[in-house]
Amino acid sequence: MLNPRLRFGAFIAPFHPVEENPTLALERDLELVQHLDALGYEEAWIGEHHSAGYELIASPELFIAFAAERTKHIRLGTGVSSLPYHHPLMLADRINQLDHMTRGRVMFGVGPGALISDARMMGIPPEAQRDRMDEALEVLVRLLRGEEVTHKSDWFELWQARLQMTPYSRPSVEIAVANQVSPTGARAAGRHGLSLLSLGATGTAAFNALASNWNIATELAADNGKTMDRQGWRLVGPMHIAPTREQAMEDCRFGLEKWIYYFREIANLPVVPEGPDPVKALIESGTAVIGTPDDAVRRIQQLVDESGGFGAFLFMDHNWAPWAQKKLSYELVARYVAPKFQQLNENREASIAWVGGKKAEFTGQTMAAMGARIAQHIAEKGAKDIRPEFAAMLGATTKPE
Repeated sequence: MLNPRLRFGAFIAPFHPVEENPTLALERDLELVQHLDALGYEEAWIGEHHSAGYELIASPELFIAFAAERTKHIRLGTGVSSLPYHHPLMLADRINQLDHMTRGRVMFGVGPGALISDARMMGIPPEAQRDRMDEALEVLVRLLRGEEVTHKSDWFELWQARLQMTPYSRPSVEIAVANQVSPTGARAAGRHGLSLLSLGATGTAAFNALASNWNIATELAADNGKTMDRQGWRLVGPMHIAPTREQAMEDCRFGLEKWIYYFREIANLPVVPEGPDPVKALIESGTAVIGTPDDAVRRIQQLVDESGGFGAFLFMDHNWAPWAQKKLSYELVARYVAPKFQQLNENREASIAWVGGKKAEFTGQTMAAMGARIAQHIAEKGAKDIRPEFAAMLGATTKPE
């Protein structure tokens, strides 16, 4: 019996150094989603950020609407919508509209907001962000299922609020809650029986917390009469793949230092391990795979084993390598990594083994059948048009009897 397919996708913040043309950088992100769609990737998640200059997409909904017109199959998610920044009714209305416009290809990722600088500009106290996310999520789940909601808060109010259109996807668009090391996201997902989006899953702390966070989510789900589905669990981590490890490491020296600078000096997020050689530090810590398709297979299998199973692996998109090498990395994963976890070649391998094991038998039968036809022709028309070496090879004879 075949297992469920492990899906593959990208989590596109995105990360663009400040010396680049931002208009062209956004166009490159759209080209990437098109590339993923052509390669058969199942998902792309688009971030929301408003400060710090690197993560340029302010409205994932606008990006998704544009990308949906350029693609055919790939599902497109907000990765993630920062709930404290939006009135829940307005956000729900935009997501529901996208659900209809994409014919169900949209996914709704939610979180409290990653950059304190974003919240600062809006006058939102950082200590209030997670509480506001929880409060907004309570009403968003109901609104997106087509329910009427009345709710009064110190930062938003709903009075007999209802979306004008019932959801295209039933019971609603898929909602995924972002989670890293702390149990905040796991608890929110469990309370509502939602999907879980585990960011930085390959980092040491997040990797070690995978099983415990899933257990927290399932326990909260049971307490609230809900269930958790492992197919809705996404794990996110950075990789760069090339034909050889040496080539992969060399590719990453193109842009890795700028990415590290952003996380260490600007975003202040502890995702980069210390070490004199950043490429080797990322590899040795397990934070990133910089290597071959086989290296990617081994790391993803470790994640499967540690977590107990999940539904999709998302590559944290980056610009460590030049554009051509970056596209090749995604292609190599689609060609050689995804099939290992989607059982795409099991029947092919079984078929080639079966045919190879019977080569002598099948060859003998083929030669005998061809030889019989040659012998028949010789008997009827003579051997003048039959080359002797062919007839001999097939066990026939060109000599008249």
